[in-house]
Amino acid sequence: MSVKLAIIYYSTYGTNHQMAEIAAEAAREAGAEVRLLKAPETAPQSVVEGQDAWKAQAEKTANIPEATVDDMEWANAYLISAPTRFGVMASQLRAFIDTLGGIWGKGGLANKPVTAMTSAQNVHGGQETTLQSLYTTVMHWGGFVVAPGYTDEVLFKTGGNPYGYSHTAGEEFSDDAKAAIAHQTRRLVEVAGKLA
Repeated sequence: MSVKLAIIYYSTYGTNHQMAEIAAEAAREAGAEVRLLKAPETAPQSVVEGQDAWKAQAEKTANIPEATVDDMEWANAYLISAPTRFGVMASQLRAFIDTLGGIWGKGGLANKPVTAMTSAQNVHGGQETTLQSLYTTVMHWGGFVVAPGYTDEVLFKTGGNPYGYSHTAGEEFSDDAKAAIAHQTRRLVEVAGKLA
C-alpha cells in the first residue's frame, strides 16, 4: 500500500502555500501520492478583495482544490500547514476541521500519521502553541503525531523547533528552511509507509 498524503494548508498572503508546495515536492520525491489542498476561505469576499496581497494570493491559488471529507478519507497521512492567529491556527483551517465530525465519528481519521507546520509575523508569535493546538486535535482523532523532533541537524539552523517547521512571514525561504520542510515531510512519508 502506497503513501497517500493530503497536504492541507491555509494561506492568506502566501507563506503557508509556499511551505505546502515545498512539502509536496519532497513528498513526491519520497514516493508518496500527493494531493495539495487548501482550506476553504471563510472571510467575506469583500474583505479578501479589499486587501491587494490577500486578493492576489486567492487569485494565484484559484486552481488548487479545496480540501474535502473525501480527501481526508482517501489519505493515509496528513501534513497540515496554517498561520498562527493569536497563538492558535487560523480560523479558516479550524472551520474545515470542524466539518470532519462525520468521518471522525466512524473512525476515519484514526491511526493516520500527521505532521504540522505554521508561520507567524515574528519569531515568537505563537508558532509553538499553534502546532500544539493542531496536535491536540490529532490526538482527539486517534491519529499519530509525527513531529520532526531533533532528528536532523538542519532543524538547529532554522530555529530548533521540535514540533514542526515554522516560518517568519515575509522572510525568504533559505536553503536550510527548504531542507527542514523536506526533512519533516520525508519523516512523515517514512512513518506513513511503515504504518501502511
